[in-house]
Amino acid sequence: MRDTEARLTELEIRYTHQARLLDELDGVVVEQRRVIERLVSEVARLRARLDAEADDGAPDEPPPHY
Repeated sequence: MRDTEARLTELEIRYTHQARLLDELDGVVVEQRRVIERLVSEVARLRARLDAEADDGAPDEPPPHY
């Protein structure tokens, strides 16, 4: 009986550690998703800005110092 209790206690301890680790990893994944969404939004904004500048019709002239 003593051996069964020790094994059960060990399993409970392992479960507790794994549950805590899973919560920590979930937090990391959520934060990474926020960062990725922000970066995707920023890239889209920069692409739109670059496209708008390219559509300005500015000729491809060398700068005046050439």
